[in-house]
Amino acid sequence: MTTDRDIEKNYSLQDFIVELRRLADTLEAGEDYEIEIEDETVLIPGHAVFSIEHEREDGQQEIEFQISWKDEADEDEEDEEQDEQEDDEEEEDEEEEVQA
Repeated sequence: MTTDRDIEKNYSLQDFIVELRRLADTLEAGEDYEIEIEDETVLIPGHAVFSIEHEREDGQQEIEFQISWKDEADEDEEDEEQDEQEDDEEEEDEEEEVQA
């Protein structure tokens, strides 16, 4: 399990344009996108969810281009938990049938 973190990295306009273009080119090619933020390489997988968020508060506005995904390790744990729950439900159903 990785540790939680929340880091914001600011870019100059030119660097932001370059990074957006690289992101778009990588996604169009069907490849995973990698970016380094604060000495950590972050890999954005193909199953990520992309959204744009608009916020307005106290006279300020903000647009965030967001990319969200679950780590594969977390997904594997959730899949295992769901499989266990389904197995338990099947066993309960079988026990009820035997008792009936």
